[in-house]
Amino acid sequence: MSTHPTKPMAVLLPLPDILRNRDAHKLPIIRLTWWHGALLCALLLASATIADAASAPAKAGVFAILLRWTPLLLSGFGLNILISVMSMGIGTALGAFLGLALISPNRPLSATAWAVTQFFRNAPWLVLLFFMIFILPYHMAIGGFTFTLPDWVKAVIGLSLPVMANVAEIVRGGVQSIPKGQWEASESLGFTRHQQLWQIILPQAVKRMIPPWMNLYAILTTSTTLASIVGVSDVVTLAAQVLSAEGSRPDLLAPIYGYVLVMFYLYIYPIAWATRRLERKYQVRN
Repeated sequence: MSTHPTKPMAVLLPLPDILRNRDAHKLPIIRLTWWHGALLCALLLASATIADAASAPAKAGVFAILLRWTPLLLSGFGLNILISVMSMGIGTALGAFLGLALISPNRPLSATAWAVTQFFRNAPWLVLLFFMIFILPYHMAIGGFTFTLPDWVKAVIGLSLPVMANVAEIVRGGVQSIPKGQWEASESLGFTRHQQLWQIILPQAVKRMIPPWMNLYAILTTSTTLASIVGVSDVVTLAAQVLSAEGSRPDLLAPIYGYVLVMFYLYIYPIAWATRRLERKYQVRN
């Protein structure tokens, strides 16, 4: 006769409902479509055309300026991507362990994990960035080796903390979305709780975690622009430097930042498209 697991596992809403419910992860859901990109390109073209018409004939055209500064802006955008990838990697690794601690039958462990998760989920990302920038030293010595800790590395650490907390919630939600009967059936077959989790539950839950994980990465990528506020030379910082280098030309403000928006769109749209496809593929049907 089967018995219940040590700690009853509550069944959450199916994955699509979790994704549609913004309160579940306290994150905006990115729903980019092709017409968002078309609208951005149209606005960029219109702003550049208006700026060209308003500028003096002797001054360089807006499109020529954008082309000239594209390599510099792409180098800054590359730093944004590097920060997002490293923050997501660190946050995912830590968040996976934190999420498993959330569902642990060990009450002190799960309570501690819950407190850590709630703190970093609700802490403003910019505050965490400032905290890491000012609390971490510029030079560190470990085992006789001294190395430099640049601001962009501190930004990676600062952004990985809220990512960790949100990944923990994704892991918890994915595991608890597996029907309770899976736990009962595997226990009746003589599986230990460790075997139930790693051989039965997680293989089913991982594919349900992928869409919200990808959505979180898209949000993180756009949030890397916060690093410009703490002195990191990302694409937003370099865009401001381009405006300064071109002199007193306020007409370039909209085209330059519109160009940066198009860069982010071209990178994030494939992620958003793949997320929607995976949502439909792994949709839970009652």
